[in-house]
Amino acid sequence: MRRAVAVRLSALLAAGALAAATGVALSTTTASAAAAGGVTGYATQNGGTTGGAGGQTVRATTGTAIHQALCGRAGSSTPITIQVEGTINHGNTTKVSGSSCNTAADKIELKQVSNVTIVGVGNGAVFDQLGIHIREASNIVIQNVTVRNVKKSGSPTSNGGDAIGMESDVRNVWVDHVTLEASGGESEGYDGLFDMKDNTQYVTLSYSVLRNSGRGGLIGSSESDRSNGYVTFHHNLYENIDSRAPLLRGGIAHMYNNHYKRLNDSGINSRAGARAKVDNNYFEDSKDVLGTFYTDEAGYWQVGGNVFDNVTWSSRSGDHNPAGPNPTSNTSVSIPYGFTLDGANCVPNVVAQTAGAGKGLKVSDGSCTPQNPDPTDPGEPTDPGPTDPPAGTNLSLGAGADGSSKASGTSYGNVVDGNTSTYWSPSGSTGSVSVKWGSATTVSKVNVRLASGSGTIGAYRLLNHDTGAVLATGSGSGTVAFSPVSLKKITLEITNASGTPRIAEFETYAS
Repeated sequence: MRRAVAVRLSALLAAGALAAATGVALSTTTASAAAAGGVTGYATQNGGTTGGAGGQTVRATTGTAIHQALCGRAGSSTPITIQVEGTINHGNTTKVSGSSCNTAADKIELKQVSNVTIVGVGNGAVFDQLGIHIREASNIVIQNVTVRNVKKSGSPTSNGGDAIGMESDVRNVWVDHVTLEASGGESEGYDGLFDMKDNTQYVTLSYSVLRNSGRGGLIGSSESDRSNGYVTFHHNLYENIDSRAPLLRGGIAHMYNNHYKRLNDSGINSRAGARAKVDNNYFEDSKDVLGTFYTDEAGYWQVGGNVFDNVTWSSRSGDHNPAGPNPTSNTSVSIPYGFTLDGANCVPNVVAQTAGAGKGLKVSDGSCTPQNPDPTDPGEPTDPGPTDPPAGTNLSLGAGADGSSKASGTSYGNVVDGNTSTYWSPSGSTGSVSVKWGSATTVSKVNVRLASGSGTIGAYRLLNHDTGAVLATGSGSGTVAFSPVSLKKITLEITNASGTPRIAEFETYAS
């Protein structure tokens, strides 16, 4: 099970499902970028972020049609990809009711839903004066759209003035290749471009443009709202922003390879115990780009590889504590996912070619050269099969097995019988199977073997069933290792697949 390619494969499956469901062929640029420009950063954690991959795809040219697509699903978690083209505004957005949605007329409402992708296609998607609100939701992808001039005062108003706002127990959101813009600050009626509050976690904002706003965005609505975090910002352009690039209250954030240009009052504001890892960014023509501002509750940062080009620094005074003129680290932040850094000096050029809607979903591979990956993604076999089988005793032999979602004629016990001609299959493309023991058993490696004729596992999670902890995530079959853990039950949860997987053996090993 190769964790590094999990999100790339799920994105490719989503692209294929999208084309099949609509009968409309994807352009080469869109399909290839979706395959190789997969989710990155903290959105890969906590089980990963796949959006509507594997579900139905619909086309929407109005806000009402977006809401209808959400409300027309079998359930609030039924995967769906919504292709959007044209201008979405108050005039074409109405409330739609249904058991699988909770919508409103003055915003695009992703409330109490999961497994949704909204992607701009064709000539592009513009949300004009209409914000996107994510509330009590999980596994959401928003890609290749523009959201502009959302107001909290004046007329019309939407989403509290936030271009994209997240609040109330939100998990796993990937916002990628979007353009978020306003036409002024709070006095002109605008608020934040990208806000997270009230227990929002595992979010990535990548290859996006945020500009012409008084406030770039925040993580935490007040000094006491510290339940948010695990947010990654990379390869974004912040341009002509007064402050909050972002404002971070509590939690952890990782900012790398961003281009900050004309931050007029302050930039990354780490406060209230927050910790920011700030790597290889390019700060230009700006003021007080990092520090703790407008509070006496300090935040912290780890810095490295950044370029400060025509950056001015104020003197420290009272609740104004810039990190410069020579920023040094005052904390250490451990990052749990892999990432490749572009050199800071080339960040302005790379970001100019990749960030924002309508850029063909171009990405960077750390070579300072924007990439248009091959549409076929030749590195991905359809069925990898078992790889690197571990040595030692297969602890699953003689153990018990159970699970959820079982196809007719298959058995959970077939995954622990040592016979690769028998198998368990979920009743569809998702389900789980577990190996269990009567007493605690130490496991550090599993090997999943597929039977002949099997579909492909597009995304999986390995869980310590005793505690619910995620041991590993990825795609495909084969071997995956993790830190040794003592447990009575381990679960393979398949969250996305191409076809129906046939799990012949779920082998477990101590080392």
